[in-house]
Amino acid sequence: MARKIDISQGIYNAPEQLGWPRTMVLGFQHMFAMFGATVLVPILTGLSISVTLLCAGVGTLLFHLVTKGKVPAFLGSSFAFLGGFSVICGGAAGDPGFDASMLPYACGGIVIAGLLYLALSGLITIFGIKKVMRLFPPVVTGPIIILIGLILSPSAITNVQSCWWLGVITMAIIVGCAVFGRGMIGIIPILLGVVGGYIIGAVTGQVNIAMPEQFVAFPHLTFAKFEIGAILTMAPIALATMMEHVGDISAIGATCKKNFIANPGLNRTLLGDGLATSLAGLVGGPANTTYGENTGVLALSKVYDPLVIRIAAILAIVMSFVPILENVIAAMPSAVIGGASFILYGMISAIGVRNMVENQVDLTKQRNLMIAAIILVSGLGINSIGGLQLGPYVNLSGLACAAIFGIVLNAILPGKDYEFNMEDLGENVESEIRGEIKK
Repeated sequence: MARKIDISQGIYNAPEQLGWPRTMVLGFQHMFAMFGATVLVPILTGLSISVTLLCAGVGTLLFHLVTKGKVPAFLGSSFAFLGGFSVICGGAAGDPGFDASMLPYACGGIVIAGLLYLALSGLITIFGIKKVMRLFPPVVTGPIIILIGLILSPSAITNVQSCWWLGVITMAIIVGCAVFGRGMIGIIPILLGVVGGYIIGAVTGQVNIAMPEQFVAFPHLTFAKFEIGAILTMAPIALATMMEHVGDISAIGATCKKNFIANPGLNRTLLGDGLATSLAGLVGGPANTTYGENTGVLALSKVYDPLVIRIAAILAIVMSFVPILENVIAAMPSAVIGGASFILYGMISAIGVRNMVENQVDLTKQRNLMIAAIILVSGLGINSIGGLQLGPYVNLSGLACAAIFGIVLNAILPGKDYEFNMEDLGENVESEIRGEIKK
């Protein structure tokens, strides 16, 4: 029987501290959290949902292998490349001018975009993480983390408004379990909220499960093709998503009380993300990215063991071969997804605020106040107009523009006083908990 511990300290070894049955349930919770957004990308682009789930699962496992199994990140479909797909294919899936025959060329561009991650990873390995991280002090990464949640928040409202009462019930279940739940109930509030909302939606006639032609089927892989125009459209987007990557890894580290940028290192997280993205593009899947939804689950459950993410990845792979499972989850009412996302996205922004507080960012200094202000307004404002178009191929997202502005301002304004800490802040926490278990 698993020993009871103080969950407020965080759980770093789920099987030992909670037992295997509870650990498996936590894996399901992360799988539910990533599913809605992950399958939305292939729906919008015309790519295969099954291949997308396969790439998300395999890509996540590859990321964990490269990062020595230390970072509890799930890699799902990236929305940053949607504009590139639209340019190459003549619109979104279902549009009159959409040309599905161009999808392999768009995926070829994603392969090259992933390789740019590898190039930056190599530069960090050569020149050292401390020199690179001088560009990303908490006064830059904190507001960027806040932006990640705020930029995602409209999608939560859009989903909830499809059925407000069901979305509110889902949120109420999650809040009730998180605040008043004891033991396992307090650890899996998202899963309980999603399942509860799904059941209520089914009872009220809002769930319609499509029966597949086959109950087991191998995902239909479509191998990438390469063309210079498609590469020039897709590859530059990686410059933006790499900056988003730094913010995501910072958010996960702040959540888990660990310095993942120092250990296992930003070079390894970039390498894992890039390899997963290139692999996905090679077989006809969308680019991968670390998922904010799962970061929100980490913050709410306080279970930081990367193993639960790997369980979710394995479940995604299984679903890619079993269409009926995919269809059951795809039938989830959008209001339920919105209700869960409403809370998860807010948690991400709150983590950004906490990151700035814990690093004692002094907003009474005019330079810091200007940097934070410009990051927040440029990110939200540019995102509201669909991004910043640079020529016929490159569209920078609001988050990417905010990251660029923040980095440049921090570099040129006087008064820099940040020194990157190479210590893994979470090692002491983890060792203390392991010692408590062995007593």
